[in-house]
Amino acid sequence: MKKLLSILLALTFVFSLAACGNNNTTSTPDTTSQPEAYTAVDMSVAYMTGPTGIGMAKLNADSDAKLTANNYTFTVAAAATDILPKFIKGEINIASVPTNVAATLYNNEKINGKVRMLAVNTYGVLSILEKGETIKSIADLKGKTIYSTGKGQNPEYILNYILNENGINPATDVTINFVSSDDLKAKLISGEAEIAMAPEPLATAVMVQNQALNRVLSINDEWSKVSDTDLMMGCVIALDSFVEANPKAVEKFLEEYEASIKYATSNIDEVATYCETYGIAPKAAIAKKSIPICNLCYVTGEEMKTNVNGYFNVLFNADPKSIGGKLPADDLYYKAD
Repeated sequence: MKKLLSILLALTFVFSLAACGNNNTTSTPDTTSQPEAYTAVDMSVAYMTGPTGIGMAKLNADSDAKLTANNYTFTVAAAATDILPKFIKGEINIASVPTNVAATLYNNEKINGKVRMLAVNTYGVLSILEKGETIKSIADLKGKTIYSTGKGQNPEYILNYILNENGINPATDVTINFVSSDDLKAKLISGEAEIAMAPEPLATAVMVQNQALNRVLSINDEWSKVSDTDLMMGCVIALDSFVEANPKAVEKFLEEYEASIKYATSNIDEVATYCETYGIAPKAAIAKKSIPICNLCYVTGEEMKTNVNGYFNVLFNADPKSIGGKLPADDLYYKAD
């Protein structure tokens, strides 16, 4: 019995050592993947004064404070024509422009389709203003004189489309006087123009100076009544070469840009100050009143393609030159499946 007991104790000791050895040699390796380190990319971004620039204001401020993923250099311009030459040369990597400018670039023989619309940043930004409150619908414009900017440009085509869809012939049923932005502003402030179609922030600015003026119709809303698509007037674009060379940087930009747009809609006082600081609006007070009416948005992919195509069809039917002579192919739209 003593021998048997000794053998059993010895076997127990051996098995215990084996178990300890197994515990030491079969530990589960740590397979948790660490996030890949991101290296900031130097990126030149241009945007315009007015509505299409408002969504960029917070991103500009964050960049100045060194809080962004990329190293941004911003350029603020009064018109798309001030941006395009440098964009075509690749000196500007990402630009905020009217959507039809993206189509025109796409059809430009120098670009040859090598441009991408990354996201839409604004819906319609036009309003019908009236000295008084007699205009309740588009039908009430019949027989009236309407002042507007944009002869041969988007405002003319949009207004004509909405009038036609409401049974009003723009050539015979109304009188449309096209003037410059400065003239429109002066005529509205003086009261000479009693009815006008005006963009933001001009519309808000003149209403501050002439309190007899009222915003009676939203062109964005009127478009939606007669079209199956939303009116999308502003976007951000990049050349194929930059997107392909910097895919992660572009995605980082879009993440920060979307956040900047959303911030603008919920932190109006702060962003209005940025708008004055960066020259997006003449005064913070004007920007504060204008931001809620600028229809800021962030739309990408298939939704962007569907709605912008609807807009381009209207422009093409009005004047093919307004989008560069032909409708762009689907590869204009970044990540539209």
